[in-house]
Amino acid sequence: MHLVDIAERILSETSEAILYADQDGVIRLWNGGCERMFGFAAREAVGRPLDIIIPTNLRARHRQGYSNTVRTGVTRYAAGALLSVPAIRKDGARISIEFSITPFRSAEGKIVGMAAIIRDVSERFAEIKRLKRQLVDSTTPD
Repeated sequence: MHLVDIAERILSETSEAILYADQDGVIRLWNGGCERMFGFAAREAVGRPLDIIIPTNLRARHRQGYSNTVRTGVTRYAAGALLSVPAIRKDGARISIEFSITPFRSAEGKIVGMAAIIRDVSERFAEIKRLKRQLVDSTTPD
């Protein structure tokens, strides 16, 4: 099996969402994991801004941080850092995600885009909330 075939299979079959956005925050790669997680087919997502998966109240902050990172070449997240944020699906449902980013740089060192590997952690977050609530309820005197 050739490396290109392996990479294509990983992109299409992994459960994680893998996307790439250019320096303007426009989606250029949207794998099968993205389709399953967010509900948009690749043909619906590619060419659109990342805003399609970012809750309305967080879009301005995200755009500012993204453009600042592209402009300065500096991100406040260390390599391999796992970020946790809310996201939205095509149907408007809010989900909890964790992701890591990989900046892509030109030969001159300028950021030309970023890839993200994303996992839906909604069930885990809901279970943690449930357990915390249960703990509080069990320690509260009657």
